[in-house]
Amino acid sequence: MKLLTFKTPQGYGLGVLAGEAVLDLNVAFERHLGGAFDDVEGPFSLDMLSLLDLGETGLREARKALKEVENLLDEGEGGELFQEGVLRRPGEVELAAPIPRPRKNIVCLGLNYADHVAEGSRFSLPEVPVFFTKPPTAVTGPRDDIVYPRVTERLDYEVELALVIGRKGKYISKDDAYDHIAGYTVFNDVSARDLQRRHLQWYKGKSCDTFAPMGPYLVTADEIGDPMDLDMWLKVNGETRQSSNTGNMIFDIGTILSVLSAGITLEVGDIIATGTPSGVGNAHPLGLLKVGDVVEAWIEGIGSLRNRVVAEG
Repeated sequence: MKLLTFKTPQGYGLGVLAGEAVLDLNVAFERHLGGAFDDVEGPFSLDMLSLLDLGETGLREARKALKEVENLLDEGEGGELFQEGVLRRPGEVELAAPIPRPRKNIVCLGLNYADHVAEGSRFSLPEVPVFFTKPPTAVTGPRDDIVYPRVTERLDYEVELALVIGRKGKYISKDDAYDHIAGYTVFNDVSARDLQRRHLQWYKGKSCDTFAPMGPYLVTADEIGDPMDLDMWLKVNGETRQSSNTGNMIFDIGTILSVLSAGITLEVGDIIATGTPSGVGNAHPLGLLKVGDVVEAWIEGIGSLRNRVVAEG
């Protein structure tokens, strides 16, 4: 499933892609479409985190509703669903980040692609995963603007595969790692290179508001196939800057979760971004981002982000 969060006048709604339309899952659950939550009385007001908190039960009930709607659409009987607000057309929906406000900092990996390490020249290949974090306030949506803050003069991009934890765990083995993942999303680790160097660590330079565009969907693990074999690219103003495959990671997903969870409890809804390949603006002939640039980041099987860079007001 391609789960999503969309903006509403009251805040956010929870949906899933049904063909090219968006199924409002809370409305679907209240109607018990496909028998979803048949034994639970509404109203429903789930968001992405509360759906994931339900574990496999929540995903199973969402699949029931989605299957029923897909069958109705196949039979040409979806008209009433649009009229009654169960389904929304793409142009009627403004996507937000799948998890607009994470409960905890986003965990990110630095130096996880050998070609990216090489282009930086200041570092050697790491012997263990290099972790840092970005705060929840950095998150922004797949079509929202990236704000070029006044505190930097060197704004950069980094396309990454991010995963979302679906089952709590500690001391997770490599073999069990995938059992703890709910799904995957596209992530742009926007960075202020001058702040990174000035502060001698990465938190400040990675953490300004809007420095974590993500989306457009949270694609459930069963739909991704092999997350270690996904093509990915990033373009600025239509020109390709980064092009790689997740198979080029130095530390694979199993290793990342095993090392990170040693002594640290990973919880449902935790977001982990797995690093970026070469081609970042800091090392690219076309250079860093500037106001007015349009940044597109795509990963196979998930979709793309499209964010415009704007000046801070």
